[in-house]
Amino acid sequence: MSEMHNGKASPEQIKYANMLFYGCWGGLALMAVTYLLYVTGIVTPHVPLEKVPLLWSEPVGTYLELGQVPVGWGWTVLIGKGDFLNFLGIVLLAGMTIVCYIPLIPAFLKRKETVFAALALAEIIVLLVAASGIVGGGAH
Repeated sequence: MSEMHNGKASPEQIKYANMLFYGCWGGLALMAVTYLLYVTGIVTPHVPLEKVPLLWSEPVGTYLELGQVPVGWGWTVLIGKGDFLNFLGIVLLAGMTIVCYIPLIPAFLKRKETVFAALALAEIIVLLVAASGIVGGGAH
């Protein structure tokens, strides 16, 4: 009986699941720690905490303008600020699929499953292009 139909997960599936499990918990932990750094004031925010409720009630364009908040990947220049530091956990969570696919490629190639290796590589490329904002989907 083939590995796909014997009811047991393949080594690749186990590796993917383990990486995803620990990566997601790591991302959530990172978000919690960076949030605490932000709200306690240990790391100074870009937009002062007392100003946030006033800006949140404004349209997003006004919030971005008055808060001098960059759009797209522009937030990376503010990574040292408390209100942008917590983006690291979000990026980790969002990027876990890409990270988990990387070790699958050599594993598939080792088993001579080139179609699966190519699909994993294609998935990585598509996700990286989508995250880059190159296609201009307006999500950034």
